[in-house]
Amino acid sequence: MRIILAIGAVAGLAWAGAAQEHHERVVSRIALGSCANENEPCPAFGQIADADPDVFLMLGDNVYGDTEDMDVLRAKYAKLGDNPGFRAIKRTADVIAVWDDHDFGVNDGGREYPMRAESQEVFCDFFGVGQDSPRRTTPGIYGSVTYGPPGRRVQFILLDTRYFRSPLTPWPKEEQPPRAFGVWGRYAPEWSSGVTMLGPDQWRWLEGVLREPADLRIIASSIQVVALDHRWEGWGTMPRERRRLMDLIDRADAGGVVFVSGDRHRAELSRLDPRIDEPGAFANVGYPLYDLTASSLNRGRDTFNNEINRHRVGSLYGPDNFGWIEIDWDGPDGPVVSLQIRSDEGETVIRADVALSELQG
Repeated sequence: MRIILAIGAVAGLAWAGAAQEHHERVVSRIALGSCANENEPCPAFGQIADADPDVFLMLGDNVYGDTEDMDVLRAKYAKLGDNPGFRAIKRTADVIAVWDDHDFGVNDGGREYPMRAESQEVFCDFFGVGQDSPRRTTPGIYGSVTYGPPGRRVQFILLDTRYFRSPLTPWPKEEQPPRAFGVWGRYAPEWSSGVTMLGPDQWRWLEGVLREPADLRIIASSIQVVALDHRWEGWGTMPRERRRLMDLIDRADAGGVVFVSGDRHRAELSRLDPRIDEPGAFANVGYPLYDLTASSLNRGRDTFNNEINRHRVGSLYGPDNFGWIEIDWDGPDGPVVSLQIRSDEGETVIRADVALSELQG
């Protein structure tokens, strides 16, 4: 069993704070996915295992807990742990995870969820986090891990978009257009300066890790960062926080950022072009920001395919799927990062190949 969250399995390594986990081996194949109902078959797990990734990044809704009873939540994680496909992945790949709302404990929940500390303990227990790890002893499950030597260094930045997040603002029904317009959902953008997505401690931590050396930075956010038009959960519900994230990447002079996200029960690739001026998110980082949304592993929805996303690259994909990132470190013109969505039968349905040199300010 190889779960990279388990500090106890790697002696002398630490998570949050000044010390970050680092492995010298080179990573070139990364699988990612979200939204796995533990009670249903998951053919995507078998496809991921067959693809033989170096790392499997779980983006939240890893189980559907939706409970304040921690015994119920543990039992649901146990079902995930017993899934043959998931066990096959763990035999050869490092598993890294963040949570979203359902494995956090409540649909669309944030800091108002009363069992968040207890849920964090269950999460850490399942993924084998060491008893003295900051991921277990301090609030929130955020952390980072880095692979590879200079020139081939991949940094995974794992955000917690639940533990500290302010309550969302409902979108009044009388203001909602017909669904035929391609815009619908539950939440209106909240422009107040008092709301937060990450909380002050996590924001300070994030600035620190963005200043660490890395060639490619994969920022895992359980909810979408770039897509802006829908009114479901996403960074677009808090435009000031979304802009703060872009400004922080710029201020830290952090090159090589690629976002990955889940949550939506549909997959897509979004691209925010440099210096696009849109409300609350002037992307002045000097290079395009991609957001690869991989969802869902076994709860796909081939509906609402007219949903608008002004930043979408290619099409929206509704059936079950997983994400795939492949890095060609030895490309003739330098490293190339291939951002893909694959069906649960292994077919590539969305793909964009991006030169790593393009992801520099």
